[in-house]
Amino acid sequence: MIQELFIQDFAIISELHIHFKEGMTVLTGETGAGKSIIIDAVSLLVGGRGSTDFIREQADRLRIEGSFGVKKPQKIARVLSDVGVDMADDQLILQREIYRSGRNSCRINGQLVNTATLREVGKYLVDIHGQNEHQELMQASRHIKLLDEYGPDGLKTLLARYREAYETYRQTAKTLDEFQRNEQEYVQRMDMLQFQFDEIAAAQLTAGEEEALLEERKKLANFQKIAAALQNSYDILQGEPLQTIDKIGLAMEAMESIEELDEHYKSVSEMLKTSYYTLQEAAADVSSLQDTLEMDEGRLEEVDNRLDTIRQLKRKYGDSVAAVLAYAGEIEKELSSAVFSGARLEELQQQLLQQKETVHSLAADVTAARRLAAERLEKDMMVQLRELYMADTVFSVQIVSDSEKIGPRGQDEVAFFISTNIGESLKPLVKIASGGELSRMMLALKTIFSKSQEITSIVFDEVDTGVSGRVAQAIAEKIHQIAENSQVLCITHLPQVAAVADTQYYIRKEVSGNRTKTFVQELDEAERAEEIARMLSGSEVTALTLEHAQELLAMAKEKPGTV
Repeated sequence: MIQELFIQDFAIISELHIHFKEGMTVLTGETGAGKSIIIDAVSLLVGGRGSTDFIREQADRLRIEGSFGVKKPQKIARVLSDVGVDMADDQLILQREIYRSGRNSCRINGQLVNTATLREVGKYLVDIHGQNEHQELMQASRHIKLLDEYGPDGLKTLLARYREAYETYRQTAKTLDEFQRNEQEYVQRMDMLQFQFDEIAAAQLTAGEEEALLEERKKLANFQKIAAALQNSYDILQGEPLQTIDKIGLAMEAMESIEELDEHYKSVSEMLKTSYYTLQEAAADVSSLQDTLEMDEGRLEEVDNRLDTIRQLKRKYGDSVAAVLAYAGEIEKELSSAVFSGARLEELQQQLLQQKETVHSLAADVTAARRLAAERLEKDMMVQLRELYMADTVFSVQIVSDSEKIGPRGQDEVAFFISTNIGESLKPLVKIASGGELSRMMLALKTIFSKSQEITSIVFDEVDTGVSGRVAQAIAEKIHQIAENSQVLCITHLPQVAAVADTQYYIRKEVSGNRTKTFVQELDEAERAEEIARMLSGSEVTALTLEHAQELLAMAKEKPGTV
């Protein structure tokens, strides 16, 4: 159930904080006070389409936050686990903000989620029905969905199996179609990939090769400079007439003779020893490098040619040797899995034939289960319609099956038919039902579905418009009946509906400082009588209308759900 709702800078609402209770809650007030805006905010909170037009004038953003208690959280928990949201204590906090810049921020239990996730979770939390919801009944294409929602778990299990089989069949058909349609294009691509792979393979690239070649080329290109530097170094260290190392050795021996006389002398002596032996090692290394130094005139050309090959491959297939090798690996995988042949074609055709048989068999099972569900729905609807003073109405679920035609929901077309008067033939609901009849039929369906859909909260936004008298009383009873299974929030202008509610909020607006603000007030018993009297008589409350209002409330207490 919705436990708390916080709205800030949404339409004419500056700031609103509402605590909701279990059972049936009605929102009443003058037209334009903001009742439907509150429902619009709830819709936005559970993933409805957002717009910067919703942001209150002079505000930078709108913010909506809601706290929900969930009785059966298993389905929601599965959705949340996929996006890494933790659900503790069967509680959910949903937050949504929309900024003037167009940025949209959604959170569940403090963690950022996208709008699609918010909408997926929201469908288990709130079911909103407004006057425009009657359009669902006016779309014959939606009737099959309503029947499937009503159906028992066995039908839902069959549907799940059918959809899995149908999706496999559809994917195979798509693969076969692409296989046949793109054969020439496919072969050309395989030829191109084979050429690319052969070109890379022929180069026999190795990781780190380019870096090593560049280092080698640097040395080859600077051979003369390296040879001269080694020779000069050796001549300075060991050559005549300088004999640098020998002179340092003489200096070392001289300091050795006095090093015991003073610590400073000893320090200098140690430095000379270190220098002497280090220079001896350096001279030996220089000599060794000179011995191994050899100019290979052809090697520089080989290195340049190899580097050019690498550059060409990089230009075509990647910005590094590693990238070129990785691309070759991808090509090899695609080539190894490519089997474009008559055998593959025959295999796909056989798979498709087998899968089609499975799909048709499951579709037939779904049809049989639907027909049983349709019979039950017809009986349940007749009970509900009688209670809504449509006793002469006959409701029928027509199922037309085409075994040659299959789709995501099977082989059936479902349409609701009605006859509203005795002696009239059944006709499509979408063609003959009036607005008042549609309102009651939708309410009858919701009464039936509320027991099985396990939705946390159901919202009715003026679904009772255009009715009065005993029909209004029947609608009030029906909405209160729905509230036995789910929390119900209801915007109404009917006193009969307001009287049977467990809680009543009064919505009003005030103008202050050239700004319109909306306020919500929970009514006590006396205030409820006053408000229901206003609903009965209009703007002026008389003693008679107040007495009638008190009578409605008393009757609702004596026999909940009836007035």
